[in-house]
Amino acid sequence: MSASIAIQILPKAESDTEVCRIVDDVIAYIQSCGLTYQVGAFETTIEGEDFDELMDIAKECLRIAVRSGSPKVSAYIKAVYCPDGKILTIQQKTEKYR
Repeated sequence: MSASIAIQILPKAESDTEVCRIVDDVIAYIQSCGLTYQVGAFETTIEGEDFDELMDIAKECLRIAVRSGSPKVSAYIKAVYCPDGKILTIQQKTEKYR
């Protein structure tokens, strides 16, 4: 792995139920991308070989939230990028807690 991002999507919505529905749409998109990911309580982590692809996924997550009905969406995005491919994977970071 050469890159990893964690993204938290915060859609503007009228209810918690609506927030969850919109976030579920975003997570469904992430699942469809075919990359390794892990959903957490506050953010979803995605890892891959192509940093640009991960950033494109992050941008599309915001667009999906808007298309799903949020008039405005905020996001917190964390990223790690190492061109030589030596980052810690999701599994390496979390396996001792499973």
